[in-house]
Amino acid sequence: MTREEIRSVLERYLAAHPDRDSDVLPLAEALDTPHDVTSRTTYPLHVTCSSAAIDATGRVLMIHHRALNRWLLPGGHVEPGDRSLYGAALRELEEETAIPWQHAVSPPTHDVIPVDIDVHEIPANAAKQEPAHLHADFRFAFWAKDSEISIQPDEVIAFAWRPPADLPTPRLAAGVAAV
Repeated sequence: MTREEIRSVLERYLAAHPDRDSDVLPLAEALDTPHDVTSRTTYPLHVTCSSAAIDATGRVLMIHHRALNRWLLPGGHVEPGDRSLYGAALRELEEETAIPWQHAVSPPTHDVIPVDIDVHEIPANAAKQEPAHLHADFRFAFWAKDSEISIQPDEVIAFAWRPPADLPTPRLAAGVAAV
């Protein structure tokens, strides 16, 4: 995945949500450095991708993340083989929940514009020798066909289909509810 791909998605997102430029300022600044923001070892910020998988009743799939002990969208770090942020979000959805990418359908325009980009702090993890850092999380929305969920037990404790109001931020909840 290239810096140009990330910058292009960020530009499309800001064109759709011009009021959010200050929210993504750390990401924009990181893209102006020579650092590889797709590498999970780049600090103080690197890119991650998440999936807001929405079922037929409008509920969103959330996972209870083992390391952070929080309910989150399925998602994670970009990997060297990922060619797009959208593709990384689909890969993470399948890895963490076993929902095949073929069962995730993008609402119109949501394959090119994330429903949200959230820059948030991740606490230090001594076991992984990681300092506190920021994730710039590109969150894509998908309508999920009925699929059997099978969690990745190394990273996920449980899963639940929840109303959008239960999502981690009000902005994400509003964005998903509008899909």
